[in-house]
Amino acid sequence: MKIQGQAALVTGAASGLGEATARELARLGAKVAVLDVNIALAEKVTAEINAAYGNGCAVACQCDITNADSVTAAIEKAAAAFGPARILMNVAGIGGAKRVVQKDGSAAPLDAFAKVIAVNLIGSYNMTRLFAAACAKLDALEDGARGVIMFTASVAAFDGQVGQQAYSASKGGLVGMTLPMARDLAQHGIRVCTVAPGLFATPLMQELPEAVQASLAASIPFPSRLGKPSEFAELAAHIVTNDHLNGEVIRLDGALRMAPR
Repeated sequence: MKIQGQAALVTGAASGLGEATARELARLGAKVAVLDVNIALAEKVTAEINAAYGNGCAVACQCDITNADSVTAAIEKAAAAFGPARILMNVAGIGGAKRVVQKDGSAAPLDAFAKVIAVNLIGSYNMTRLFAAACAKLDALEDGARGVIMFTASVAAFDGQVGQQAYSASKGGLVGMTLPMARDLAQHGIRVCTVAPGLFATPLMQELPEAVQASLAASIPFPSRLGKPSEFAELAAHIVTNDHLNGEVIRLDGALRMAPR
């Protein structure tokens, strides 16, 4: 699918990998809806995209992916600005680490586990189901294509570390959902792929001490540096344009395999 002129939705687009993805799609000519729970940051990123690539190529939409009404409102706002979207980039997510048995001997709190699953897995599914229902009604393009969906998993889906039960389960759920989702939506001409990034230089990562960042970078076989958000964004854009990529999970990690700790 050609990116030029298409309407795209990017969740978690006010910072990090989502922001980089929104900027790259706009650079390539898409009309981008910058979706995020933090509307102030979303508006800031939107203003910068419009200044860089032409006023009116981006719109900010407040969106809580766990809430159906919030997602519906964001999709409708984006459609009013740019027409129905054919591209969905699911990048929003949260982290969190809890040992099953805490230092004081108590069990890990269930609500902490449930929150990560609710945002990363259920929220991504919620966003996708509502997007797909609208996208399936659009006219078909070349080869019967109607849309493209990307999920953002993590290498933690495969190499989860100590305390990452909730995060790994949520990202593993996205990995497990990729192929059946692609098969499910094939009849509608909607492709589905997932990217599983490793260690990237996101704002959250850059809050760590430089020595810690350097140590993490050294654990990556090659190139031995943190991934650049722009590299994630480039792969996201390639998924859109390569029409034979479907039902696939792609690790983007410099051959990293995480240690237990």
